Amino acid sequence: MQEFQTFWRSRPLRALCVGWIAVATLAGCERSPHSTVAIDRDATAPAAVSGASVVVPFTLLQPSGEPFESSSLRGKVWLASVFFANCPGTCFRENQAVADMLRAIPDPDFVAVSLTCDPENDTPDVLRRYAERFDAQPDRWKFLTGDMATIKEVANKTFLLPAEVGVHSERGVVFDRQGHLRGSYHLLQSDRVKLLEKLIREVLAETDSTAPHQRDSQEPSP
Repeated sequence: MQEFQTFWRSRPLRALCVGWIAVATLAGCERSPHSTVAIDRDATAPAAVSGASVVVPFTLLQPSGEPFESSSLRGKVWLASVFFANCPGTCFRENQAVADMLRAIPDPDFVAVSLTCDPENDTPDVLRRYAERFDAQPDRWKFLTGDMATIKEVANKTFLLPAEVGVHSERGVVFDRQGHLRGSYHLLQSDRVKLLEKLIREVLAETDSTAPHQRDSQEPSP
């Protein structure tokens, strides 16, 4: 005990310990029960990948209240992400990055799919008003909600991202026209966003003959 007290009185070591605690506290993204602020806890980003995952068919709800079928994404290059509307900080920055990419890449074959992880609060009407804040075009930016079980399944099994109520990753995940996951980069780091945009442009430029992974007729459609 005396040795520990001597250790703790050392100002440089005490500062280092406090720093370790701070880093551990900021290691992902979540909303505390008493706050609507999402904390960035997913700062690293992997390199692009090829064909790591294939879209598992899903149905969710659009802001219009109409069902959204994942099969409508067939033939599109799309960027998937998870967020919740009642988050004024990191989620807003995440979606601002998505909005900027949609403006920078006006190709109608490039669309964004943003999935809420707070469906109890993010009703279709809430998502409609949220989308208006970004001047989102409904045909190019899909804000989706549904029951939490389906949301978790889509996030975990297709996007390969964590999702709990008010807890999510700030990554953007790129899928090609055949529904293969092609890369995942952090949306809150400007250098990673540039890599994400570069990947999207490369995948858009692919043809059936140049795509690195082609699906056979036995694989399910997205």
